[in-house]
Amino acid sequence: MTGPAKTPRRAPLNRDRVLRAAVALADEIGIDALSMRSLAERLGVVPMALYKHVANKEELLDGMVEVIVGEIAPPARGADWKDAIRQRILSARQALLSHRWASQVVESRRHATPVVLDYMDSLIGMFRAGGFSVDLTHHAMHALGSRMWGFTQELFPTPPPPADPEARAAMFDQLAARYPHIIEMATAGSRDGGSAPGGGCDDQFEFEFALDVLLDGFERLHRQGWDSTARRHPTGATA
Repeated sequence: MTGPAKTPRRAPLNRDRVLRAAVALADEIGIDALSMRSLAERLGVVPMALYKHVANKEELLDGMVEVIVGEIAPPARGADWKDAIRQRILSARQALLSHRWASQVVESRRHATPVVLDYMDSLIGMFRAGGFSVDLTHHAMHALGSRMWGFTQELFPTPPPPADPEARAAMFDQLAARYPHIIEMATAGSRDGGSAPGGGCDDQFEFEFALDVLLDGFERLHRQGWDSTARRHPTGATA
């Protein structure tokens, strides 16, 4: 006689498994639907089991950001500072595009974890290795802002135009009477053989365009020996 079938042993729960399961679940159901309960159900454990590895939902979200940062490719070897930073940031963008909810969570964090600080430190190190002063590096990091994480925030997202061609044309005619320059720019793609009016921008192109403008500007300032002190206290200004 054969004995009773053995139940396969479940992989032991640990922090890394919890965080990676949370990232995968958020990819499926969205970050707003993610909860400690839904995560526990996915892992086949009771919710209290999760609290041995993450203290609360905020710590869970911090850890999920760490997982995303871990997907960013390491700094390229042998590249100059500009190429190295560009590749690092574009890798960060690719990581965030793989997890559409990630930018929302990154923006919501109040404290930087060691993994996040490691990434920021590596970017600063690339500027410094390129000969940048601490002063210029400081301002360059501020200028990059959220772009160092691979995303930018649009203050006023453009709503999609009507699907019906006649209704769309009527809407653009009406808006053009009041906002001629906005509509001129919005419809330029169709006249130049690009996208249809109101079809939206190429987000990747726009991201890389802005990144390159910034990097080129940083390079120019570096060559000029730029120093913020002169800008803060111009000749003749009183303290």
